[in-house]
Amino acid sequence: MDRERLPEQIDALNEIAEICEREDVELVLVAGDVFDGYLPPAEAEEAFYRAVKAIAGSSRAVVLISGNHDDGTRLSASAPLAAENGVYIFGGKGQRFPVGGERATRAVAAGENYVIIRNGAGESVYINALPYPNEARLREDKTEETFAEKTLRWIGMGDEAYDGVMPHILLTHLFVAGGQVSDSERSIDLGGARAVPLSNLPGFGYTALGHLHRRQGFTSRNAHYSSSLLQYSFDEANTEKVVLLLETEGSKVQIAREIPIRSGRRLVRLEANDVASAAELLRAQENKFIELTLNLAEPLLSSETQALREANDGLVTLNIHVQDSGAAEIVRRSELDERELFEAFYKKQCGGKEPPPEITEEFLLLLREGEQ
Repeated sequence: MDRERLPEQIDALNEIAEICEREDVELVLVAGDVFDGYLPPAEAEEAFYRAVKAIAGSSRAVVLISGNHDDGTRLSASAPLAAENGVYIFGGKGQRFPVGGERATRAVAAGENYVIIRNGAGESVYINALPYPNEARLREDKTEETFAEKTLRWIGMGDEAYDGVMPHILLTHLFVAGGQVSDSERSIDLGGARAVPLSNLPGFGYTALGHLHRRQGFTSRNAHYSSSLLQYSFDEANTEKVVLLLETEGSKVQIAREIPIRSGRRLVRLEANDVASAAELLRAQENKFIELTLNLAEPLLSSETQALREANDGLVTLNIHVQDSGAAEIVRRSELDERELFEAFYKKQCGGKEPPPEITEEFLLLLREGEQ
């Protein structure tokens, strides 16, 4: 929403590095969407690589996969150098985890879809790594298989060297059916055709999931989304951001506890029935980003709008509901399908005009081709 949040992200990453030191963490798992786009700005890349080096510290290992927002090839370009600092990056097909080194916790064996990490005490963990998958990223031709069938096969490929004894972790970036999405996720990336049934996940070990921003889990499969670093949409206003501290016992992997991330500005939703009350509420919310809903009897004056923004520079969204104005109910982006999203965007760009049907159909056709 046109707000610069890189400083907050840096603070959150630094906080994770501190947690790793405090808790004597030996292995860190990052389940994708390192960046928001294929071509992240240089300052974002610099911030990330500085932070992940600090998180790895002098002895721990970081295993990182690409998400649907990442260019897996670009992300993996630094893999040989990163591995020397304990950071193992896996972007997708055609790449392998580097092994070896002198660090206390390091990769001791790897294939195209897995890596085995061993600590200084000789304890090992098997990681089946599946970055965000589709046919293009995995360099496969289209077949009659459903996406669910393909995902099951791809997960199976990552278990080719598993001995059935080591603690087992599936590190992947998937939309598991039944997962709760946020407004900050892009519905065109989460469409039902790409939803994976929970039964596809292993019934043993632990599954570390990336893709959805909310902290949530599926206990029947010991599978969990740990959450994004920060709150990125106002429907996450009441959710806490955490890292999950895991521990192994024999072949078991379980969550020891959740550790809250305190860094970053919180998002809050406020509601008022007059401008004066709204301004008072705004002034009480320091260092936060705010969505304000105003229920009024008549339209808001421009001077009143300015006064509200001056009351708190964190005011991001202002929703005005005027009685008997015929104002439409607010619809969240996550509730719209691809056609509705495009039509809303077109109308916004073209002064409220409806898009010609042929343009809408052409867009949907291009979208489908881009998802392949």
